[in-house]
Amino acid sequence: MIINDATLKEIILQTKLLDEKKIDEVLEFAKNTHISLSDALVEKDLISDENLGILLSDALKIPFIVLSKIVLDPQIARIIPERIALKHHTIPFAIENQTVKIAMTDPSDKSIQDIIARKTNMQVMPYLATERDIYASLRIYQKNLQKSFDELIEDEVRRSGHVKNDAPIAKIVDIIIRYAYQDRASDIHIEPEELNSLVRFRVDGILHDVLFLPKSLHDQVISRIKVLSRLRTDEHLGPQDGKMRAKLEEEDLDIRVSILPVVDGEKAVLRLLASRFRNFSLLDLGMTEEDLKLVTDGFNKSFGMVLSTGPTGSGKTTSIYSILKILNIREKNITTIEDPVEYRIKGVNQIHVNPKAGLTFADGLRSILRQDPNIVFVGEIRDNETAEIAVNAALTGHLVLSTLHTNDAATTLPRLTDMGVEPFLVASTVNVIFAQRLVRKICEMCKTSVTIDRAKLVEHIPEKEIVKYFPANKQILLYQGAGCKVCHNTGYEGRIGVFEVLKVTKKIRDYISQKKDADFIQNIAVEEGMRTMTEDGLSKVARGLTTIEEVLRVTKVESE
Repeated sequence: MIINDATLKEIILQTKLLDEKKIDEVLEFAKNTHISLSDALVEKDLISDENLGILLSDALKIPFIVLSKIVLDPQIARIIPERIALKHHTIPFAIENQTVKIAMTDPSDKSIQDIIARKTNMQVMPYLATERDIYASLRIYQKNLQKSFDELIEDEVRRSGHVKNDAPIAKIVDIIIRYAYQDRASDIHIEPEELNSLVRFRVDGILHDVLFLPKSLHDQVISRIKVLSRLRTDEHLGPQDGKMRAKLEEEDLDIRVSILPVVDGEKAVLRLLASRFRNFSLLDLGMTEEDLKLVTDGFNKSFGMVLSTGPTGSGKTTSIYSILKILNIREKNITTIEDPVEYRIKGVNQIHVNPKAGLTFADGLRSILRQDPNIVFVGEIRDNETAEIAVNAALTGHLVLSTLHTNDAATTLPRLTDMGVEPFLVASTVNVIFAQRLVRKICEMCKTSVTIDRAKLVEHIPEKEIVKYFPANKQILLYQGAGCKVCHNTGYEGRIGVFEVLKVTKKIRDYISQKKDADFIQNIAVEEGMRTMTEDGLSKVARGLTTIEEVLRVTKVESE
C-alpha cells in the first residue's frame, strides 16, 4: 500500500487499535517473515483487510472502494490493458459525469492517472483499494481459456505456417497454469479421452471443463510437464510424482505433479500451492469474532491441544496454518510434521513425512520432542501411537496443534478414547476443538434476491434454529447467484468456512472423564453457548454470503 510501516504504526497508535508493545511485536513478525506491516496485521487477525483499507482511507482523506462488492463492467476495466492494471495495481471501475473512477493501491501514482485521462479525455478520480481486492478483481480481464488457446494456435499458424501438431507446447502449458491461477483453481486435471484431451480446473471444490485440446497434443503436453517436474519422460506404464515451479507475474508458483497411466494415455493432476493472498487469517476463512476468541484462548495457553476436524478438503490445515502464523514469533520454537508440507512458513521448522525412510508421524513426533519445541503441529492424528504421543506432549508443557477426520467437534473426544487414549488424559489436555466445512460463496457480480416458503426450510432444518436468524414470516428472503462470466455461470465465487467451536470447559472435562458419548457432550456444549455448524451456516445465509443449498450440502449430507 501507499503508507509505509512507520506511518501505519503511527496511525494504529492514534486510533488505539493496538498498544505500542503489541504493534512492535507485529512489526518484528513482519520483519522476520519479509512481509509488510499491513499484511502482518491481517494475517494475525488483528484487523480485516477491508477495515484496514477503511482505516488508511480515513487517514489519507481518500475515498475507499471494495471492488468485490460491486459489479465491474469489463468495458470500463479495459480502458487500460491487463498488464498495465497489474503493474500499477489499478482498475477503472466506473464512469460518471465525465469522470473515470479508478481503484488503486497507491492513489499518489499520477502517471497512470495521466494515461487514463489522456486516453479518455475525462477527469480521473482515484479511490483507495486493498492489494488483495485489486488482485482478486483482475479476473475481469480474463478471456475464455478455449478462446485464448485457439488464438494462440491461429497466431502460430500465421507466423510460421505450422499445423496444430507442431503447436507451441511450452506456451500452452504456461497458459493453462496462468489461467488456473487467475481462476483460483486448486488443481488442474489434464485427462486423455478417446477423441481429445480434456483440461479441467477444480475451483471452489468443483471440477469445471475449461479446455479441449487435440488428442495429438496430449502426449506432448504431458512430456512438457514431466520435463518441468524432472520426471522420467520414457516412463509411461507406472505412476510418477514430482514438483515444478512456474514463474508468474504475481509470484513463483509451486506445483505438485502427479502422473498416472489410464486407459487412453497418461493423466496429469497439478496441485497449485499458491501463497500470495491465500495466506488466509481465521477471519478471512469466515470464523466469527466470538468463535475466534474461543480458539485464540485455546492456543494462547502454553500447553494443551487445539484440534481442527472435518473431512478431506474442508480447510483444516489452512486453519491450523493461520494459527501457526499468529504464534510464530522469535521467542517460540515451532516444529511441524506434515504429509506433505504444502506451504513454507518462514521461521517454522517443517518436516515432511517419509515412511520409506522410517519417518512416520509417530517417529517424527518422538524426534521433535527431543528438539526442545514450544509448539508442535502434527499434520494428522491417524493412529493410536501418534495420538498417545501427542497427548503426552500436551501434558508435558507443549502446545500441540493437530487435525482429525471427524464429523463434528464433539465426536473428536470419543474418537481419541477409541484410539486408546485414557478419557482422563483427553479431558486434561484438549483446550478447544473446532470443526469446519467449506461452502461456496454467492457471486457478488450476479447476486439476486429470492423468496422461499418457510415450510420448505423447516423440512430440512429445525424451526428453533431458523427463528434465530430469520423473521417469523411465511416467506423468507434469501439470496442466490444468477450466473455470470466471472463465476462461470455457477452463481458462486470463492468459498467461506462454517464452523463450530467446542471449548473444553470444566463441566465438559468431567463428562469426558465419565465417558459420556458425543451426543451428550454436544448437547452440553450447545447449552453452554456453542453455535453448531448448521447455525453458523444459517447466519451466513441470512447475511447473503451463501445459500441454503450449500449449507445443507456440507452439514447434512456429509455428516450422515
